Amino acid sequence: MTPALSVTRSILGQPWRWRGLETDQRDAGFAPDDLVTQLLLARGVSRDALEQHRVPTIRGFMPDPSIFRDMDIAAERLAAAVLAGEPVTVFGDYDVDGATSAALLIRLLRGLGLAPQAYIPDRLMEGYGPSGEALVKIARGGATLIVTVDCGAQAFEALEMAAAENVDVIVVDHHKCATELPKAFALVNPNRLDETEGAAHGHLAAVGVAFLLGAALLRNLRARGWFADRPEPKLIDLLDLVALGTVADVAQLKGLNRAFVAQGLKVMAQGRNIGLTALARAAGLVKAVTCTDLGFALGPRINAGGRVGKADLGVRLLTTEDEAEADQIAAELNRLNEERRAIESLVTEAAELLVAAQGNRAVAVISGEGWHPGVIGIVASRLKEKLGRPAIVIAVDGDGVGKGSGRSIGGVDLGAAVLAAKDMGLLVAGGGHAMAAGLTIAADKIDALIEFLDERLAADVARARDDRALLLDAVLSAGGVAPALVDALEAGGPYGAGWPAPRVAAGPVRIIKVDVVGNGHVRAVVAGEDGRSIKTIAFRQADSALGQALLGAGPHRRLWLAGRARIDTWNGGTQAELHIDDAAWAD
Repeated sequence: MTPALSVTRSILGQPWRWRGLETDQRDAGFAPDDLVTQLLLARGVSRDALEQHRVPTIRGFMPDPSIFRDMDIAAERLAAAVLAGEPVTVFGDYDVDGATSAALLIRLLRGLGLAPQAYIPDRLMEGYGPSGEALVKIARGGATLIVTVDCGAQAFEALEMAAAENVDVIVVDHHKCATELPKAFALVNPNRLDETEGAAHGHLAAVGVAFLLGAALLRNLRARGWFADRPEPKLIDLLDLVALGTVADVAQLKGLNRAFVAQGLKVMAQGRNIGLTALARAAGLVKAVTCTDLGFALGPRINAGGRVGKADLGVRLLTTEDEAEADQIAAELNRLNEERRAIESLVTEAAELLVAAQGNRAVAVISGEGWHPGVIGIVASRLKEKLGRPAIVIAVDGDGVGKGSGRSIGGVDLGAAVLAAKDMGLLVAGGGHAMAAGLTIAADKIDALIEFLDERLAADVARARDDRALLLDAVLSAGGVAPALVDALEAGGPYGAGWPAPRVAAGPVRIIKVDVVGNGHVRAVVAGEDGRSIKTIAFRQADSALGQALLGAGPHRRLWLAGRARIDTWNGGTQAELHIDDAAWAD
């Protein structure tokens, strides 16, 4: 494949390529009117589907919920619960996807006249997913129906114990399933191995599956005439929760997911959910919430409750109708997020020291005694980004039991590998999806897990790393990095996992002024051959090859800069700047 701008090896050691399209016309840039079309085409959209993807709507991408196995069974059982006024408990995971999934069903069932309860397990005391003890406790507390969300696909023993209590359990999940399924009244999961048409939606987060179940439930009740003399809840008003859970779970923003987020941001802008509004205020967000805010401002704060605080804070925030309570919970989550950052920093520093001693394994598996299990997923993500390969971080407790969390790279199915390790007897428990996984392991089996993953995934990791390249969408002069460009690029959003934000190359440029600011950020003013200058910044790169090259380039060497064009809103600014991902010498 012909390299973009003839860059075969950049300062960060990777080739540059054009995203999606192989054409020499890229080097001439794009006419503004063509930019969104080019962005869509480069992300795999066919020409006959351009209009559908240009403005993604729920109507344009929503499948018939009945295509999913057990969906109609689940909707029928929930409808019966509504008609009979049954006591229902929603059992959720402690992360953002679990919290938003639980909140969506709770708010919907409240609108249908029920008073559902929420149960979120404590990360440290109970661990991930439904335990038999918890389900038995819920059943004996009076619930006749339990709905698990974002968990349950591997809860064989727990669901057997629930069945013995004669309580019905509906599982709503998206994690990978084994060939055999646990005993449930219904199990709705697009990643069931026996799923057919619904498997095309395997990229949905659990909150997306919960939204489809809500649609199936309302359709069932509508057919029964339930709304003949009562108002029908507006499921569309809950899309703010779907957007948050989808982005925070790093689900692929393709098809229906992209529509969920695009429309969910519009709902969020209306301020219908007072908990979300309070959280945005606590996070210091003063403008309309963006997709980036979901992933980096709101999501981490809700996660903080499950990581280092009370597991149910997120669900309570997202379901409260009391403004004072919303403000109080939002403030607490904001405080816990700061605590989480401090703990995360310590664990990350310790993990990075251990990585070097492990060697160049296919998967970096790092363990430590006394590490807080609430931050290991974030640390694994940090290591994955730094190393360019999958990473698993394991916190070992005083009893010699490790809780692990892993993050993967594109082209390497970590969830399937963890399930295989479980089948081999290496894990006490484990599961996940392609890009993320969780596990429980005896400390004396960690070395065996490292060997197993190295053997199983070495070829996939090598292939994924060989294919690594920096993908570009357009090339511009320095003066082309302007507010009008940023606005045009944003029209192709929302962007996220699976629908990457556009990356542009600017140059050739010369560095006029450069310094280090904040936490190792390299800030530079560069001038192009068109005589225009722009501000740029490379975050946390001061000690990297990229940062050193920028600091040492001087005004006489020309570079190509690759990155994301953004509006600098600091102190009310409106000028465009470039957030640098990589650079290459132009001469």
